[in-house]
Amino acid sequence: MITMDFKRLGIAPGNRVLDIGCGEGRHTIRACRESGAVCIGADFGFDNLLTTRGKLEFHEELNDLSCRNWALSAMDITTLPFKDNSFDVVICSEVLEHIPDDEKAISELIRIVKPGKILAVSVPRAWPEWICWQLSDEYHNANMGHVRIYDKQEIIKKIRNKGPKFISCHYAHSIHSPYWWLKCLVGPTRTDSLAVNLYHRFLVWDLMKKPTLTTFIDRLLNPVLGKSLVLYFRKPV
Repeated sequence: MITMDFKRLGIAPGNRVLDIGCGEGRHTIRACRESGAVCIGADFGFDNLLTTRGKLEFHEELNDLSCRNWALSAMDITTLPFKDNSFDVVICSEVLEHIPDDEKAISELIRIVKPGKILAVSVPRAWPEWICWQLSDEYHNANMGHVRIYDKQEIIKKIRNKGPKFISCHYAHSIHSPYWWLKCLVGPTRTDSLAVNLYHRFLVWDLMKKPTLTTFIDRLLNPVLGKSLVLYFRKPV
C-alpha cells in the first residue's frame, strides 16, 4: 500500500533516500525500484526491519528491484544518526502521530534533508481519525498508539515554521477508512470478526490485483474519504 506519490519525490540515479518509520517496508521497497537510488529503511521496531529485509531479499531474487544499494537500521526518529544534509528524499509515512515529541522529530527530519530536496510526510486525516477515536479507546491508547490528531493546517504550519517550503498535498486510501471504522467498532484487536476479516481480504485482493474499478473509486473518493493526508515540502537552499 503506497501512500506517497513517487512522481512528486523526483528520485534520480544516485539519490540517497531515507524511509524513516518504514514498518514492513512498503515505501522502502518502492524506493528501491527507482534506478540507481541508495535506499535506507529505518524503524524503531526490530521485527519490522526483519520483515522488510525478507521482502527486499525476495524481490532481489525475482530481479524486481532496480536499486541494489539498500540498508536497514533500528533508530529513534528524535535522534537520527545522520549528518546534516544527508538525504535527497526523506519519507516519513504514518509516523508522527505516534511520537510524543513531534517537534523534535520534525526538526530531525528537516536537518537531514539536503537543501533544495524533498521531505514527504503523511499522517492520518483528521476527521476519519476522529471517528476511530470515538469508536475505540483501545485504538489510540495502545502501546505505541496514536497520541494526537493532526489538523491539516496545524501540521503544515508546524513543518513550515521550521524552514521548509510547502509544495503540495493530497489524500490517499479512501477505501481503507471504512475498514478502520469497522475494526474500531468491533474492537481493534479482535481477530474473529467475520465482517472485518472479509473487508481485510478485499483490501489484500485490491492491493495485489490493482483492479481498474477499485483504483478509480479510491481516487474518486480520496478528496472526501481519504484516510491519509500526504504533504510534500522542499528544504530551502
